[in-house]
Amino acid sequence: MTTMTQPTTAAVRTVHLTKIYGQGDTQVTALNDVSVEFIRGQFTAIMGPSGSGKSTLMHCAAGLDTPTSGQVFIGQVDATSLSDTNLTLLRRERVGFVFQAFNLLPTMTAEQNILLPLKLAHSKPDRQWLDTIVKVLGLQDRLSHRPAELSGGQQQRVAVARALITRPEVIFADEPTGALDSAASNELLDFLSRSVHELGQTIVMVTHDAHAAGFSDRVLRLADGRIVSDEPVNHPIAGQTPVPTTGFTSGAVAGTPNFAPAPGSAPQMGAANPQRPDDAPDAGLKRQAGDN
Repeated sequence: MTTMTQPTTAAVRTVHLTKIYGQGDTQVTALNDVSVEFIRGQFTAIMGPSGSGKSTLMHCAAGLDTPTSGQVFIGQVDATSLSDTNLTLLRRERVGFVFQAFNLLPTMTAEQNILLPLKLAHSKPDRQWLDTIVKVLGLQDRLSHRPAELSGGQQQRVAVARALITRPEVIFADEPTGALDSAASNELLDFLSRSVHELGQTIVMVTHDAHAAGFSDRVLRLADGRIVSDEPVNHPIAGQTPVPTTGFTSGAVAGTPNFAPAPGSAPQMGAANPQRPDDAPDAGLKRQAGDN
């Protein structure tokens, strides 16, 4: 399935992306000719069963893994044509990451962790932008705290703020609520949504959780390395019962769940996501066959 719009609307786009692991009898096609655009100012969720290719798509689109064939454009830059050094710089300057692990430095305060990407890039902080991010994420009273003094939800919000501080082209979130309880998860998802609708951020989130996907604007579903459905999510009006998006109740794929958020946790508009120090996501993130 090909999902394309005008190139100028895309923060990230893939063109005929294929990823193959192994050779011969052990060969696994994790992505099979996937062309898709992630639109600027939109919150996209990627879903699919284990082995569907959802994490592989995110890692290739983020420049963390190299496709077997095809292209990845981050903004107008062909990331697949860059040297390792230039690709690292592109990720550091244009891409933010939020992972299940918070990846905060324990000896630094929340504010120091947030500003770390700018320090590594020898860039001067924009205090007005920092204040805006901190306000949206509700961290005003936590900036002087170290990670051990913060709850899990607060630590993940610091990670989100760290991702936002460089004003990236896109933020990739890989199961960002996986280590959080339900209340903290709902809070984080709302912050992610607000970062899109209030700060103009672009977010691509991989999740296995239909409830989490309900906070997004759009849900891509993968199976066997291909996109099998691409649908918008209908957000309910405050105070009303959520209305499922047509196509999700019955599903383009058998068993596709209703992606509308549960009553009482409907997105009011959500938050953001983090960038790891020294572009650390490279370490240990190369995908293994079948682990996608």
